[in-house]
Amino acid sequence: MKDWKTIKQELLKNPEVRTAYDELEPEYKLAHSLIKARIAQKMTQAELAERAGVSQVMIARLESGTNNSTVGTVSRVAAVLGKELKLVAA
Repeated sequence: MKDWKTIKQELLKNPEVRTAYDELEPEYKLAHSLIKARIAQKMTQAELAERAGVSQVMIARLESGTNNSTVGTVSRVAAVLGKELKLVAA
């Protein structure tokens, strides 16, 4: 049985898969950062949602990388986590 790392490497050899993967990278970096910061603060999604004034479902969607939230919402959530949303040139 192959592990995920091996499967991922094989899939990324396909140019179409690689392009789609690369296009989603910013969303998944944001999601990873939010999860990491929330866990570091020892907060549940529900606690973060309450403090940020959004629903727990919104936090779950942000953390899954599947939500096209507003910059204002992401900034508000980041602020609750003691973080700041920044755009950085690649």
